[in-house]
Amino acid sequence: MSARIIAIANRKGGTGKTTTAVNLAAEWARRGKRTLIIDLDSQGHAAIGVGCGEYEKGWPTIHGLFRNPELDLRSLIHKTPVPNLFLIPADCDFDGLENNQDVSLLRRKLKAETVQEEYQMIVLDTPPTQDNMLVSALAAADGVLVPFIPHHLTEVGVRQLAKLFYRVATTHNADLKLVGLLPIMLDRRINQHQQVLERLSKRFGTQRMLRGVRSNIRLAEAFAHGKPVSDYAARCPGALDYYLLANELETFWQ
Repeated sequence: MSARIIAIANRKGGTGKTTTAVNLAAEWARRGKRTLIIDLDSQGHAAIGVGCGEYEKGWPTIHGLFRNPELDLRSLIHKTPVPNLFLIPADCDFDGLENNQDVSLLRRKLKAETVQEEYQMIVLDTPPTQDNMLVSALAAADGVLVPFIPHHLTEVGVRQLAKLFYRVATTHNADLKLVGLLPIMLDRRINQHQQVLERLSKRFGTQRMLRGVRSNIRLAEAFAHGKPVSDYAARCPGALDYYLLANELETFWQ
């Protein structure tokens, strides 16, 4: 069975994309699923979060593939300290692509080189900018998970991503689906949070609004220690929320 490919995306930065990519992937790996993270964001933070450290010049990276499409995608894969979890890191020196670059390259590589057959889950961490890296992720994915912080500006980012989602779905990837909207740093006692959730639920459907991830300092501390939160503080609210998120998403793929 081919891997499920999920892109973690939002047009606004600072919405918990990498935190979600790392901790969701680690949770699936912890459950025995062979899981691959592909970091398309040139900030390169996913490598830190899974314990591979900061980017070092000369690393095989996903951005190297876009410079040289003849590369074997499997040659870019790094082992991580987390059992069952693998990483293709980002190139922090990457300075973007020309507009005429092939945004279907990643999709073709994942299928043609049987990488999808070697993993059960593939998680794409994406940049917040509307560039060819984000479009490439959406073109390759089966579904999109949209983390957001419940205030007005990130609400705008979700709406902007929805426009891009529609464009990619109608031009590059007709099978692309919205997995769900994931509120991050959620506090349901705050009126603004509740109002944003209500507006987005009305726009996208209540069935696509996930239970969310609460504010929890352990999530940031885990990154500082180079560990997924389930390895750093297994009983904290952040670890519980990503455990429950993995449960929610399993019902989506059924």
